Amino acid sequence: MSFIYTCFTMLILAFLSVYVITPFIIRFANKINFMDNPNARKVHKKTVPLLGGVAVFIGFSLLTVYVIITNLHAFNLALIGYLAGGFFIVVVGIIDDRYGMNPLVKLLGQGIACFIFLYTNKLLGLFGPFYFTVPILFIWMVGLMNALNFLDNMDGIITGMSGILAFGFYAFSFISYTPSVATQANFMAVLSLIFAGSVFGFLPYNFNPAKIFLGDAGSMFIGYFLSSMGILAGRLAVIRLNNKIFYLLPLLLLSYAIFDISLVSITRKRDGRKISQGGKDHSTHRIDNAMRSAKVTALVVYLINIIIVLTTILVFKMESVKLLILSTVLFALIFVFFGNKLDQIPIIISENQLKTPPENKT
Repeated sequence: MSFIYTCFTMLILAFLSVYVITPFIIRFANKINFMDNPNARKVHKKTVPLLGGVAVFIGFSLLTVYVIITNLHAFNLALIGYLAGGFFIVVVGIIDDRYGMNPLVKLLGQGIACFIFLYTNKLLGLFGPFYFTVPILFIWMVGLMNALNFLDNMDGIITGMSGILAFGFYAFSFISYTPSVATQANFMAVLSLIFAGSVFGFLPYNFNPAKIFLGDAGSMFIGYFLSSMGILAGRLAVIRLNNKIFYLLPLLLLSYAIFDISLVSITRKRDGRKISQGGKDHSTHRIDNAMRSAKVTALVVYLINIIIVLTTILVFKMESVKLLILSTVLFALIFVFFGNKLDQIPIIISENQLKTPPENKT
């Protein structure tokens, strides 16, 4: 009971820390002109500060270090590596937000952050030989970093969504707890609640109309957190239930982010548009075009992810392989149907997505 009390104390302190820090970050971003200017591929109509990811990471790191100092969790290489990987990806994001970055350099930065996490948490042999494990985990982590980066296209979407998923990871670690996996379960529990507190502390400033944006630094850090927690959750589930099929659990839990980047990639490829260029054709934009409200769109995305989290936790609690496979297939079919319906909603195609620029007319 004392551990649960401590965890929720961390949740509240993380919330308050980021809630208090963010106004100072807003003023600092305005002072140094670290702003996101509106353009054709963006939804916002006015200039908005762009250092929200720094506020989230500061709150997350401060509370995690506090946990170390108070000996709630041992000061070890895994925790140091986790924070180091997160710090590295935030720095990469800040540079990208400020100056722009070659996609290959950005990919290299994401890969380094992944390697730091995987190496320090002894995950390079998770699926067997490192030459088999590393490519899979790199694709998973880099893919989700970019998926969350892409999905960060409307006020409050991934901030609230990631907080909901973090609670899902906490519930997962709580259910998984046994003396034999106590260290791994506690590690996930503490980090999940600190992260949830951090993003929910930021949400009041990021919800529509946003006073500050996460930027690439924030969205990639969120992708880093969710992808790394997915790996740890998969490992814990397999150890706990002694069945490798439960590596599917993170896929189910993070299925909305996977759905969105899949929808965007497939429709852009089909229509002959650039996949890597940002635009107003994500699932969130399509929902917004139908609902005519950014606030309602955010709430719809939150509700979808709450349903996904509850389903995943129920599947894990039931310890049923058949139910896991059935749920994964069912959600895949639902997303195919949902994606088909969203594809019918009119969207705005920005010029940066076109492979052949429109001809100038005189």
